[in-house]
Amino acid sequence: MATMHGSTARAAKVAITCAALFGAAAAGAQTKVDFVLNWVPGGDHAPYYFAKKQGWYVKEGIDLNLEPGRGSALATQKVGAGANPIGLADMGGVLVARGKGADLVAVFNVYANSPQGLYWLKSSGIRSVKDLVGKKIGNPAGDGARTMWPALAKSNGMDPKSVTWVNIDANAKLSALKAKSIDATTSFYNIHHIFQRELGDDMGFLAWKDAGLNPYGNSVIVNAEFLAKNRPLVDRFVKVTQRAFAACVAQPEPCVQALIEANGALKFDNELTNWKLVETLMSDKTSREVALGIHDDARMKADYDLVLEYIGLDKPFDVKSAYTNEFLDRSVKMAK
Repeated sequence: MATMHGSTARAAKVAITCAALFGAAAAGAQTKVDFVLNWVPGGDHAPYYFAKKQGWYVKEGIDLNLEPGRGSALATQKVGAGANPIGLADMGGVLVARGKGADLVAVFNVYANSPQGLYWLKSSGIRSVKDLVGKKIGNPAGDGARTMWPALAKSNGMDPKSVTWVNIDANAKLSALKAKSIDATTSFYNIHHIFQRELGDDMGFLAWKDAGLNPYGNSVIVNAEFLAKNRPLVDRFVKVTQRAFAACVAQPEPCVQALIEANGALKFDNELTNWKLVETLMSDKTSREVALGIHDDARMKADYDLVLEYIGLDKPFDVKSAYTNEFLDRSVKMAK
């Protein structure tokens, strides 16, 4: 075996040492970000897991921890309080929270269409939202549907207090409906296929957007203080996330596989169907023609007015302070 001359050996040692130090510096440059989801992982969260698996966040200096959530209301509360720097939550609830003093900003819209839906049994005699007067609606306490319910009720000429809310776990919705311990429940459209499978022809359904209420749905939100101190990091996070959503629309299977690998209890076929329904919720004229993930100024003003009129705001504010499109890559659009 050949041996190194002294100077060569010293140079090699210096090179190895520098490489080690560089690696340590690169590892040290990672910023841990605890991203709280709106709910437990499902098909709608596949892009985050895909980008994480591909190393896209790490490449941008972000050590992303995906934290399961327990409802949009709780995610909004945690981000507003700074317990989590970034989260995912229903935009209507975010506006309500802003009116209560929660200091947070939306940076990327996922659902251009409201995902909210009402489900019931046709055999119960319920035919429309107005038939829910005097009935029991079951869902988790932290569910975003509760925050927006007054808007749906009032826009349909109902007293929001004319229904009784029952606290149940998300996984108990179908069983409670079948057992008739509740009269109706709420759910996102991306798991519509599960309700269809379980309830069959007896499934009653109303999409909130078809009942006159179509505000923006889930958006990525950032604690305002964190944003002020970490604008370059948020910029990189948004651009990676936007790229990941576009990649999953183009080729969903690897994205869903990444989700499954990180959450073993999930089933590939079910979450793939979930994701396909998510694509429907993501798509509107603005996301297709301007940018994927954008909050349209006119729609945000309309959503603000809706919340102000039907729900109320403790303290009115300039709606433009509640969101920003500055981090989006305008060349990335929703597929047509």
